[in-house]
Amino acid sequence: MFQSIIARNAVTGVTELELGTFLGCLIASLAIGFGVSIVYMLTHKKEGYAQSYALTLIMLPPIVCVLLLLIDTVEGGLALAGVFTLTRFRSIAADPKDVCYVFMAMACGVIFGKGYIALGIIFFVVIAVIMYALNLLNYAAPKANDMTLKISVPENLNYEHLFDAVLDKYTSNWRLRRVKTTNFGSMFDCIYSIQLPHNIDQKKFLDELRTLNGNMTITLTLFRYEDRLYEMNK
Repeated sequence: MFQSIIARNAVTGVTELELGTFLGCLIASLAIGFGVSIVYMLTHKKEGYAQSYALTLIMLPPIVCVLLLLIDTVEGGLALAGVFTLTRFRSIAADPKDVCYVFMAMACGVIFGKGYIALGIIFFVVIAVIMYALNLLNYAAPKANDMTLKISVPENLNYEHLFDAVLDKYTSNWRLRRVKTTNFGSMFDCIYSIQLPHNIDQKKFLDELRTLNGNMTITLTLFRYEDRLYEMNK
């Protein structure tokens, strides 16, 4: 019964898909999906990972695999699989490395969908070992953290070049990104994008800034400056 369900129409001239081949490729691609998901979680322990993203990586290889098994041509299977890439997920990948895992899962699905189970396993093992090793070695990790610094300045102080000496002393790179008035024009908010080395004492850094801005509010945010973060405050 199952053989008749998954068999292709003889009128099309396409050879019949055997049940054993179908199940073998499906199970293998599902197992590799679990493997991709595990590697993703292992390499995202520090920054954290999303459960929904891990589940997506499990399901993607068998989905692509089945599409290629049941559609006559590689072009047709890839075209249909490409439709899934047009879908906007509610959780958008924040790291380019996350997108790489999606392509890895899709590549595994394509390989298994063409019936190359051994090659698919070799491909997964090689890529997984390389990615995990690079994560352990902390390869290409920057020596400084990209941060956003917001300093409130009273209107009676000239903010221009006021903090340059302290920023030069503690940061490896900095740039003034935006200045805006707040509190009905009685204060200025100076927003900087900075690169703060890992060995810098952040408390000493902030204390020296506080002596210059009249002990007003200073906010050090642990992510890169993005202009859209402050658009709501216009």
